[in-house]
Amino acid sequence: MAEAELKIGEVFAGKDGPSVLTGLRRMFYLVTPDETSFQTAEEVPNYLKQAAPTFIVMILLELLVASLKKKTTPTRLNDSISSISAGMIQQMSRLFSKGVYLMVYIWVYENYRLVELPWDSPVTWWTAFIVMEFAYYWMHRMAHEVNILWAAHQVHHSSEDYNLTTALRQSALQIVGGFFFFYLPMAFLVPPAAYSAHYQLNLLYQFWIHTELVTSLGPLEYILNTPSHHRVHHGRNPYCIDKNYGGTLIIFDRLFGTFAKEEEKVVYGLTHPLNTWDPIWVQFCHYVHIWKTFWVTPGLTNKLSVLWKGPGWAPGKPRMGCIEDIPKVKYPEPKYDSKVSSLWSVYVAVHFFLAMVLYQELFAVAKVLTTAAMLGRVVFVVWTLVCVAAIMDRKPSAPIVDFTRCVTYMLVDVTTRLSGSPAVLLPSPLMNAMFVWYLVSAAIWGIIFLKPVFKVKVLKTY
Repeated sequence: MAEAELKIGEVFAGKDGPSVLTGLRRMFYLVTPDETSFQTAEEVPNYLKQAAPTFIVMILLELLVASLKKKTTPTRLNDSISSISAGMIQQMSRLFSKGVYLMVYIWVYENYRLVELPWDSPVTWWTAFIVMEFAYYWMHRMAHEVNILWAAHQVHHSSEDYNLTTALRQSALQIVGGFFFFYLPMAFLVPPAAYSAHYQLNLLYQFWIHTELVTSLGPLEYILNTPSHHRVHHGRNPYCIDKNYGGTLIIFDRLFGTFAKEEEKVVYGLTHPLNTWDPIWVQFCHYVHIWKTFWVTPGLTNKLSVLWKGPGWAPGKPRMGCIEDIPKVKYPEPKYDSKVSSLWSVYVAVHFFLAMVLYQELFAVAKVLTTAAMLGRVVFVVWTLVCVAAIMDRKPSAPIVDFTRCVTYMLVDVTTRLSGSPAVLLPSPLMNAMFVWYLVSAAIWGIIFLKPVFKVKVLKTY
């Protein structure tokens, strides 16, 4: 495999993916215990990886339908790129754990399980379904109610749009607290294979509820988590704050008093918007905020409260802060939208698409890469995402940073070709086209740098 070229279809979909119908059913948890029960965790398919083509098709379909319906909040290129970038960073961070979390889960199950449920029993399947949903509810709720956990989860809420790409806007660090505090206790009861299957299916279900196109599902609204319920969860209207934590079901929200029905038009995003597309700042901004707040807050007890109480807490306030402190908003609210010209939008879109190609190629060959080679690929993809965001943010540093990235790509490509080893395992025509594109991109920046010298009146920056 290390010496073979990959077909572009294999890079994005894999060789052994499910049928279209099966893949679609998984997105809605419409599976049977027989087809999703396995004896060992190693047998469980990577449902999330196999769903990548379905994600793309559903995103494009939503965009088409929204355009035909003339929705007032269409999908924006910059916001969608920001959301997908966050998801890519999350998944690449997991490359280096290499199943550590599942290994820990298996070890706890094998040594400390309280009962042994038969792997092929429908009772085990339904038990895993309910326990996973219960664990997810409390993990999700605590991610809103504990500041240090919110620091990771706020990534998902940072989009001011609400569409299917928003579902992909995820934190690279949330899995740490989520797994050890909420999912690992499942190992006392739920077999590892059942845990692995339902963990993935629970996440897949949550993809399609990130849309404004579906209004109400009628009686199902009483049981299932739906787009209407989840729109409330993503709102920054005061009535939306800290509501509707369910994954696939809404019953635990109704039981524990955290349910709110969609009423006035929802305004999405954080109560204090980030106003940037930078994927690194989106991931770590709240940790920086906590660090600064921790040191300026007087008293050890208060300092610890900064970590463990709610994001809105301050000395003298209730644990979750005061709802009166939430900025009042009413739809429509202005959104952060640092627009660039159409030509630069094309430039950004092409480089982002190539980043996704390299990202998919990375996962296709990850098993045969050394840690250093894998890290190099990850760094370049993240570098691309940062450059794309910097251009969309119109940062003064964007030209030199992106020019350096393009030159670096060409140098690495030429060096690896001369050494007889391909830079990436992609078809040669695609590799050649990518080299030409990076060459053209570097030339564009070069012309821009020389504009003041030769007074060239072309290529308006941004």
